[in-house]
Amino acid sequence: MTDLAVYDMDRTVTVRATYSSFLLHCARRRQPWRLALTPLAVASMLGYVAKAISRARLKEINHALMLGGHIHPHELKPLVESFADRTIANNICPGARQQIARDKAEGFRLVLATASYRLYAEAIADRLGFDDVVATGTVISVGETLAARIDGENCYGPAKKRMLDLWLSEEAITPGTKRFYSDHISDLPVFEWADEPVAVNPHPPLRRLAQQRGWPVENWR
Repeated sequence: MTDLAVYDMDRTVTVRATYSSFLLHCARRRQPWRLALTPLAVASMLGYVAKAISRARLKEINHALMLGGHIHPHELKPLVESFADRTIANNICPGARQQIARDKAEGFRLVLATASYRLYAEAIADRLGFDDVVATGTVISVGETLAARIDGENCYGPAKKRMLDLWLSEEAITPGTKRFYSDHISDLPVFEWADEPVAVNPHPPLRRLAQQRGWPVENWR
């Protein structure tokens, strides 16, 4: 059996969300003219708030606006590496670093489970010492370019639990103790799966639920 410590990323391990920052980082360094498309990205966000488009579709639209419909991995790699370096330097909660070190010392297998794209979450996870990443995938098109389309499910809400279950099956892992850390109530299915759920930097709905259920509440910032 394998003891697992599963971490959400945005606003749990990181102080701030990473997705928009990643897209803007890439646009500035690769095709600065794409920053003029920012109002369209804002419009798509309003569409999501109005429930006219899904969260997954919102990601695909903003990906296309800031990175283009297709990008080759060799073009993307230096952008990913520089963004990961900047994230590690300026956007990691001190408490996250401490907990990661404690879980590693206790022999837990460290898993980053995030709705963010694997294409950059993996680089951040590597720098922090995670063993595995469960994240939103990107379609590989003809010519091995990355398309502005999600491969499979957006790793958010109930889909995160389904993707964790699939990963456990593919890796033939039988979990022992299961720890889970997140800031958001959308991760309720994973909280309920965990033996040791911890609400980290929680937004108000999760804070209230954690208090009702007696889950630990921690501030890692």
